[in-house]
Amino acid sequence: MTRAQLMVPYRFVFGALALVAVAAQFANTLENDYSVVNFFSFFTNLSNLLAVVVFVVGGVRTLRRRPGSRAWDTVRLISVVDMVFVGLVFNVLLTDVAGGVLPWVNVVVHMVMPVAVLVDWLVLPAGRRLPWSAAAIGLVVPVAYSVYSLVRGAVTSFYPYPFYDPEALGGYGPVAVYMVVLLVALAVLSLALVGLARLAGRFWKQRSRR
Repeated sequence: MTRAQLMVPYRFVFGALALVAVAAQFANTLENDYSVVNFFSFFTNLSNLLAVVVFVVGGVRTLRRRPGSRAWDTVRLISVVDMVFVGLVFNVLLTDVAGGVLPWVNVVVHMVMPVAVLVDWLVLPAGRRLPWSAAAIGLVVPVAYSVYSLVRGAVTSFYPYPFYDPEALGGYGPVAVYMVVLLVALAVLSLALVGLARLAGRFWKQRSRR
């Protein structure tokens, strides 16, 4: 049995876990009459849902014996960048911000899933199929999300995270500083994940020759 085949149940189990966690939080949102649009305006929720899709589709692709491709590896890169970023930002900046998230859901979406996605990325790496230039694509979703959050926040006064809120930070200057710092961190992360994929690909290739 290949590594990809061994990872199929792993992907399905963690995909199901993330889906149940997001669904439970969504049910909690409806029960408390919170905004559905606001719920889907949290990067954590969107990233976990994307991870679910990638895990399930990835598992199905393996069962159907579909080989890896640069396009699919790019989609996986976007997911792993988003999820690892979620884990890092939450554990560095947002541990004191509860946000009404159910405690067990908080653990799953902010701690368990970022690690699960990273492990999947290292066990089944894209290797050299993914060029260094692909790292730039890893920035697209978070940057687009940040623009959306800032624009929508200016209109509705709802900001999903405090570092987007000019009132909480004392103006748009500090917000701009946060955005630059996060963008640099994101670029470094995306490059690192491409590099790790290439190193892991080399590792598994050498291991298979033994």
